[in-house]
Amino acid sequence: MVTDRAVADLKGLPAVGVLDFVEAAHAARVEAERRILQAAYQWAVLHHPDRLPVSDRRGRTRARRVGGAGTPLITEHAAAAFGARIQTSPYGARRLIADAVDLVLRLPKLWAGVQAGTVRVSHARWVAAATRELAVDEAGWVDGEVVQVADGRLAWSRFELLVQGKVAAAAPELARVREQAAAKERCARPSRVNLHGMATFTIRADAVTIAGIDAAVTAVAERLKGAMPDAALNDRRVAAAALLLNPDAHRDLDEVDATAGPVKVRAKVYLHLYADSPVARLEGHGPVTVGRIVELLAGTAARVQVTPVLDLAGMAPVDAYEIPARMREAVHLVHPGDVFPFAANTGRRMDLDHAVPHAQGGPTSVDNLAPLTRTHHRIKTHAGWHVRHPFPGIVIWRDPYGAHYLVDPSGTRRITAPRADEVSTRADIMVTTLLLDNAA
Repeated sequence: MVTDRAVADLKGLPAVGVLDFVEAAHAARVEAERRILQAAYQWAVLHHPDRLPVSDRRGRTRARRVGGAGTPLITEHAAAAFGARIQTSPYGARRLIADAVDLVLRLPKLWAGVQAGTVRVSHARWVAAATRELAVDEAGWVDGEVVQVADGRLAWSRFELLVQGKVAAAAPELARVREQAAAKERCARPSRVNLHGMATFTIRADAVTIAGIDAAVTAVAERLKGAMPDAALNDRRVAAAALLLNPDAHRDLDEVDATAGPVKVRAKVYLHLYADSPVARLEGHGPVTVGRIVELLAGTAARVQVTPVLDLAGMAPVDAYEIPARMREAVHLVHPGDVFPFAANTGRRMDLDHAVPHAQGGPTSVDNLAPLTRTHHRIKTHAGWHVRHPFPGIVIWRDPYGAHYLVDPSGTRRITAPRADEVSTRADIMVTTLLLDNAA
């Protein structure tokens, strides 16, 4: 438990001591969340309508099921008193109780991980909410698929997308119904939230249409460079959108650059298909059923280009610092997101960093490259962090204070150096070698 005296004692701690303190405080917070979730389940048990007197007909008839299929009823107003004790509304407490009963009765692997301290409460609750409409067996399948990465190793946004994909794969018909409902939510309207003379215009449409709009705005913004040489990119994009949406109120684009010809838009959308799966992954969007993708492509004038599978093992290094497009694509397939510990970015507009610098003999190869945002790249270069790639897809970091992190496609984990008598696998040997190299 963190006390006021402990906080006061922080003033005399060195940097490593402060890091140890905050790590312990974080562990205490995680433990408190776990205990509150356990209490929420017990509260549901205590407020089953069968515990009410037989004479309380109203209480029995108005009991409701807050969790998914297979979970018990609880009395109508049970959540109110529980919520007040944890400073939340009856609605918030009802959601907490629903998540607790779903975890105990529908997601046993996640619940076991919560009790053991290997699964984050926030991650377990997200899965509980996402699977509430699924049948018991479908929820159980998702439970087994995501339990290993529910410990916080993945950035939250990436964990959300993973769970959404697993839910869609577990219940493709339900995913299809949800997609059909979402398709009816198309709109183009000004926002009602305006402040300081600024306003927002929202366009909601399918992912392929939005990709085409974005490509058109990008193309026109590029054409406007000559007319707006001192404007920031975002200013040119706003001007481009205004010109495209309301051409009669603005100068003709041909007057900006009469030699450029008409704007030709080409939108590139990356779609990842998996064998025998009814669900595909649309980069920048998330999981989509294959049937919905067929509809989207059939409803546009899109020309579909199928990219062949890259032979990652057979891709030879290049004798240059510059990275060919084909190698960039290969690196993205090996590392689908930023490889800095707990990073969230999964876009394609990142730096590709040489783990061993090119100037020090590091090859320009898939085994030595990984994506980093510019900020994380600068941290690696200037802030005392070290990195190695012992195997394809595996990245090991050492921070300036000696902590080590392993990053792979499943996320980030804190690791410690094994003792000499524990070194038994090739991975252990590589990790130990890295620790020794960096310590030196």
